[in-house]
Amino acid sequence: MTNQWIPQSKTPTTARPERSSERRELVVPARLTWKDQRGTTRFASVVTRNVSEHGVLIETQSPLSIPLYRLVQFQLERDVRDHQGLPASLRDGRALSAVYRIEPPAYSGARDGLALRLMVDPKRHVQTTESMEKARATA
Repeated sequence: MTNQWIPQSKTPTTARPERSSERRELVVPARLTWKDQRGTTRFASVVTRNVSEHGVLIETQSPLSIPLYRLVQFQLERDVRDHQGLPASLRDGRALSAVYRIEPPAYSGARDGLALRLMVDPKRHVQTTESMEKARATA
């Protein structure tokens, strides 16, 4: 009788699809700018936790009242834009982004987390994907 126990994380129904770009752990200071419901420009200093060509996970010092799917401007501090691990989409200055996940602090004293989807030019995404496929083909 082969009744094997399979961990939940290994089942095909819960497996995550492959990401289109590599996620890298990177802790650098940045700034977030957005307009609230009344049209007032707001900003906050944040810290990145991980980055990819299409998204960024950030943490904030204080709670922010940014709703889900709000468009924001994400900008790295000037002195870290030449960091070796940064994707090209973040080196150009401001990046239009959308808030697509909000993580409240897990415990008292923890920081709020926001996941941002970078609004990257689709042509750039196609070029990146094609160059990755060429690299795999020659390897």
